[in-house]
Amino acid sequence: MSESSLKESIRSQREKLTAMLGESMHNLGIECSRVLDSREKLETILHVILPDLSYCKHLYVLDVNGKQLTSNIIQGGEDCSHFGRDRMNRPYMEGIIGTTDFKLSDAYISRNKKRPSFTAIQVIRNKNGERSGFLGADFDLRELPDIEKRYVEPDNWRQIKGDPAIRNIVFHQQRIDSQMDKHLDEVLPIMNELITEHGVFHGKLHFSSSRATMWLIDDPFNYRILNFDEIIDPDICLAYPRHEYDRRAIVPAEQISEIFDIFRQLRFADDNVYLRAGSLNVINGMIGLNFSCDGSHYMRYDEFLEKNTDFWFGTLGTGG
Repeated sequence: MSESSLKESIRSQREKLTAMLGESMHNLGIECSRVLDSREKLETILHVILPDLSYCKHLYVLDVNGKQLTSNIIQGGEDCSHFGRDRMNRPYMEGIIGTTDFKLSDAYISRNKKRPSFTAIQVIRNKNGERSGFLGADFDLRELPDIEKRYVEPDNWRQIKGDPAIRNIVFHQQRIDSQMDKHLDEVLPIMNELITEHGVFHGKLHFSSSRATMWLIDDPFNYRILNFDEIIDPDICLAYPRHEYDRRAIVPAEQISEIFDIFRQLRFADDNVYLRAGSLNVINGMIGLNFSCDGSHYMRYDEFLEKNTDFWFGTLGTGG
């Protein structure tokens, strides 16, 4: 799959859903327009059509002012409690008047079940072409068919500014040597060993709090927390079986120590703006950095290796 932005992935999925629903909703709207003055006939039509409208949870008809003319028609029955309900102020009705005859709403949290949902709205027109009502169809996102392509996280440099309250006092604070700071000559080689020889694919060093978190190739759904005493003890490697450096890793094993050395430089280069935590994922090649100003940065390992400390502290000086 070619990589795309998150918005592009969402847009593609919405286009598929619109194509799936548009014609059916249009045709159903025409049928409803002929019996708009009869609740019984409207509900009969909706009962007949619902099984053919894939993944639909509720079908209903509204008058021109958004007041519900039918029960909610559901699979195998109906919910009469919604008859007469005013839906005009619900999020899925926004923008439907005067712009289009069919709208697929943005996702929203449903009022009753508190689940991500969306609604398709079709304008109903009379024989003179005048708007006379609306046809609504509700869908539960968790019951939709799976998308064909999984969204791929971009690997371009991303800078995320943190808490303004922390950024405003960054030059009134000063780094204090942590236990880990005093033992990086032991900590960094041990983390390197765990990644290259013991199946750790994602490791994060929390310099300020003197701990590490890590995820293993053979057990990716659980993470381990290593306290200071564990992360400085080479015996920790005995707790995890030997594991050949994974072939899916895109970070060359020999460059991991270089990455950790830059972590060290960013930790000690400045007493006010300094690295609080750094992470490395060797499978997707992403570096994560969190600084004392609460700014966070994510970038590919090779781009990270190209930067120098002047770059980082010039960037952080702008509020990063």
